[in-house]
Amino acid sequence: MPDLKDEHARLRVELGEAEVYLRIADLRARLPQLEAEMGRPDLWDDAARARQVQTEFSQVKEDLDLHDRLRDEVDELAEMIELASEDSDFLAEAERSAASLSEEFHSLELRALYTGEYDEGDAVCEIHSGAGGTDSQDWAAMLFNMYRKWAQGRGFPLEVTDSQEGAEAGITSATFLVRGRYAYGLLQAERGVHRLVRISPFDSQARRHTAFASFGVVPFIEDATDHVEIDEKELRIDTFRSSGAGGQHVNVTDSAVRVTHLPTGIVVSCQNERSQHQNKDRCMQMLAMKLVDLERQKREDQLADEAGESKSVEWGSQIRSYVLQPYQQVKDERSGETSGNPEGVLNGAVEPFMEAWLRWRRAEAVS
Repeated sequence: MPDLKDEHARLRVELGEAEVYLRIADLRARLPQLEAEMGRPDLWDDAARARQVQTEFSQVKEDLDLHDRLRDEVDELAEMIELASEDSDFLAEAERSAASLSEEFHSLELRALYTGEYDEGDAVCEIHSGAGGTDSQDWAAMLFNMYRKWAQGRGFPLEVTDSQEGAEAGITSATFLVRGRYAYGLLQAERGVHRLVRISPFDSQARRHTAFASFGVVPFIEDATDHVEIDEKELRIDTFRSSGAGGQHVNVTDSAVRVTHLPTGIVVSCQNERSQHQNKDRCMQMLAMKLVDLERQKREDQLADEAGESKSVEWGSQIRSYVLQPYQQVKDERSGETSGNPEGVLNGAVEPFMEAWLRWRRAEAVS
């Protein structure tokens, strides 16, 4: 019984910590303001603003309901412990409740690790095949499938905006949008080069090959074009025929659009909208998001230089290895997180690596 009482005391402490990192006091003050905005008859005169209010309202309500439920369950646990001290029949139930609450607080602790301005929002992701020829293109398709299955498991909608097939197999690149709370906060853990070691299915002599593919991600910013000024004279705009599914114009008109920002070399393309005009608008939005993120990276690099820190360039740096032969292991080179089940990871069980990276980043920041 003393162990259960100690566990309950620890859960009380964790509940207090959750109240701080969930900003419960601020949310309770914000909720009536949002309710008033939701009730305004002219709310939908500005659709973008209305969607923003709706999203914030649902997130505030979700966090308050979660905190209130956990508080009630911690209170109920105290009552169960008292009953168990008088009747041992309640002991197993109290232990199960304490274990369940401990697991919930462990998961909730991740909220404290989301410190970036855009961590709570959606994410725009890119995958590019690298060194390794056909194996690399097949590996890029495997990575895309991994994130697609992860998003499905999370209940996050995934929308492909552009995809280029490989010459023999797989893909050379794919751009996709993942929508969901903390999508960017989680997916930023995946930024960098991913390495695959396996017996190549494209090698007639069944030799072991190493292939590389890169993953990039920027936060989805609805009004990104308002945050950055883009001079159209600095753009090269190309049109081409869409190469995949996407409506009646596919392979009929040059509706797909590729935009190159000449000063930075950033290239964005879109082919899934129904018209060239819509594809160009989406390209401009994605370009603006990349330019905003580029400025953020420059600020971080400058602060790191001023602090005397050395930052490795993520592009071209190997962040994780997926070894299928001669042994089976997935290992993250930054956090040290490993898994002996690469098949499970490639089928979408990648979140433990994301969580380990978030904790590693916090440890690095305070060390």
